[in-house]
Amino acid sequence: MDKGIEKHDTTQPKDVRKAHGKPGNEPTWSSGAKTLVGTAASARSRIWYTVGQGVLNEIYFPDVDQANTRSVRFLVTDGEAFFSDEEWDAEHTVTWLAAGVPGCHIESRCKAGRYMLVKDIVTDPVRDTLIMRVSFRTPQAEPDLKLYLFAEPQMGDRGANNDAWIGQYKSVTMLLSQRDRTCLAITSQPPMLQTSCGYMGVSDGCTALSKFKELPDANSAPKGNVALTGEIDWKTSGESFTISLACGSDPAEAAQQARAGILEIGDKTWALFEKLWKEQQSEYADIEDLSGHTLDMYRVSTTVLETHQSKRFPGAFVASLSLPWGFDRSDADIGGYHVLWPRDMVETAMGKLASGDARSVRSTLFYLACTQDANGGWSQNMWLDGTMHWGAIQMDGMALPILLADKIRQEHALDGYDPGPMVLGAASFLLKQGPVSQQGRWEATAGYSIYTVATEIAALLAAADFAEATNETAKASFLRDTADAWNDAIDELTYATDTSLAREHGVSGYYMRVTPPEIIEHKEVGSLLIKMPNLPFGSKHQKAIDIVSPDALALVRYGLRSADDPRILDTITIIDATLKRETKTGPVWVRSSKDGYGEHADGSPFNKTGIGRGWPLLAGERAHYEIAAGNREYALELLRTMSRQTSQGGMIPEQVWDAEDIPERFLFNGHPAGSGMPLVWAHSEYIKLLRSLHGGAVWDMPTQTVERYLHRKQTAGFQIWTTKQRRSWLVPGKDLRVDLDAPASVTWTAGEQTGSVTTSDTGFDLHSAMLPLSSLSLGMKIHVKIAPSKQDGDLKSDSFSIQLRP
Repeated sequence: MDKGIEKHDTTQPKDVRKAHGKPGNEPTWSSGAKTLVGTAASARSRIWYTVGQGVLNEIYFPDVDQANTRSVRFLVTDGEAFFSDEEWDAEHTVTWLAAGVPGCHIESRCKAGRYMLVKDIVTDPVRDTLIMRVSFRTPQAEPDLKLYLFAEPQMGDRGANNDAWIGQYKSVTMLLSQRDRTCLAITSQPPMLQTSCGYMGVSDGCTALSKFKELPDANSAPKGNVALTGEIDWKTSGESFTISLACGSDPAEAAQQARAGILEIGDKTWALFEKLWKEQQSEYADIEDLSGHTLDMYRVSTTVLETHQSKRFPGAFVASLSLPWGFDRSDADIGGYHVLWPRDMVETAMGKLASGDARSVRSTLFYLACTQDANGGWSQNMWLDGTMHWGAIQMDGMALPILLADKIRQEHALDGYDPGPMVLGAASFLLKQGPVSQQGRWEATAGYSIYTVATEIAALLAAADFAEATNETAKASFLRDTADAWNDAIDELTYATDTSLAREHGVSGYYMRVTPPEIIEHKEVGSLLIKMPNLPFGSKHQKAIDIVSPDALALVRYGLRSADDPRILDTITIIDATLKRETKTGPVWVRSSKDGYGEHADGSPFNKTGIGRGWPLLAGERAHYEIAAGNREYALELLRTMSRQTSQGGMIPEQVWDAEDIPERFLFNGHPAGSGMPLVWAHSEYIKLLRSLHGGAVWDMPTQTVERYLHRKQTAGFQIWTTKQRRSWLVPGKDLRVDLDAPASVTWTAGEQTGSVTTSDTGFDLHSAMLPLSSLSLGMKIHVKIAPSKQDGDLKSDSFSIQLRP
């Protein structure tokens, strides 16, 4: 590799002995279910760790969006008849260094009773190094047992094309790996005895030792799925030793950092790690945890949120330091959950604000402003530098940043920062694209998503306040008027009545999860299909009227409908009858009818199809509904349910297993499934729920919607037609607003009546014409023609018909 004019010490072996079996087996990752995650509360330390099944899993460097290992663990053997891989052959107890301090203490007891490993893990606050202090204990003298460190580097989010070698740095033996400009170095004190590197599944140390063979005599394994092995000198060190693992941009840098970890004096690193985290925790609001958990789940959650924040891009939060079902995923599944969804990031920032950390929220708003596209929107998800990962349009991801800005404004915590330009840019995107969305919040299905529409309406009203604050009254009025029209349209577009599902459960109707875009053309909803791509069998398209979701509770959460609205109550009847799952730890709800995102019935991992499992996050959202409905005790019990469904380290999972136990797959009823854990959004929901329980009201319910729709019962005097959402009917007594991307003249004819209106510039790169049709009679048909002001522009001549019908 060309490194320019800089010259670095070489760590490559002089007498190269290459491993055989290149490139090794296809790489996979570790399970997405993490027991604990951690990092130092210091921007100088750019290394994160995750723990699962009692061992180190992915180690992240130089930031939260890049994993570099699959696992780092220990192997024990007598070389003849006994072999033990601690990950699978030991039982583990994982605890925190201290409350709110994410250092890790692990006790791993051999199932055969031959040994116990005690590991204490922190990351060095002043360098890119992870330190693991280990003691290896045997109940009785077993001089023949050998202990090995086994590491699986997967540098830069890739398991393939890694280089591994055994080298020297300043005469100190190092296990080293590199891909591109990311390097890993591991050393120990006392120094390792035998060392080896090889290709996974063929010539790696674990494969050889498990077959009671000698450790392969290889010191170089280029361009493959590689592994590193080093024998630990545990007998001459009083059964205790130290492992130092470091990362850098070149091998010498990583090796220097690893050596520094070994040479650091005594308990200095541990003491500083704890001190900085306790200082960090002191900055948060002192909120009493109400869970009854042995851990303080509030402090666990504040730690999880902070741990998922970038140290190079302040305010940027990844969704989770995990890759769902990683043990079944390859390099093709790059990213996992360690990328940034604007939705998840805003939800995380809301939790930060609820815990009193306004500074991080301001950083999130600034980060959003820096990554906002020219059209006012954001990518579906992205890497830390703003580069798009997935490219779908999810309108709630455009709306929620506005609501975050509004909430911190109402908390009087902007501290001079002005998010107004970002807010109005996002509002412009909503006006031009909404309320329909290419995808809802569950990454699939185009149409009018009930959750998404709720966030959009609330966001438009919040944006109006920002416009009004800068004396842009016309913009403010346009935003509010549009919100009113969208709110009026919720029931006509998303509420189903007199269906077989409604009759089965004895209700008049219910809100659907999503209705297809074609509904605006007044097509019969009973015949419309939505795409459900993850179903394991049958058609991938299902009737929209058959699909419900807890998402309907967003109408209450965002202040659009009251908790006792009969339509909400009927919808909850359907939700509880079809989506609620009782488990040994309490109730959970699945995302929707016929959801396919979860393990299969036999516990095998989701592989583009599966069976949707219960989400603790949805229990938190239901608890917020119960608070709005005045049912505090049930809300409190749901918070306690969330705490009972965590990992041993208090991590809240994305999903819990809601079927019979399958021990061989580590699936136990009411406990974490194998997707992603922790889900940072769920921890944020937990914090917000605590705030809501203590305050006796939903903490993040927008004030504008409550005042406008619940108190004043505001409605719109018009409905909206756009070139993307071609409404085919008009409610009698309403005018029609035509929204276009460019100036135009709009002419209408209804029987003998006719009129012409020239569009006006709304200030949002949108041009609007209000057609005065409210006096027309039921059944009349209006013919409309659009003539662009510029014949060579993007807007083309168009025409449509619209009929007055209820």
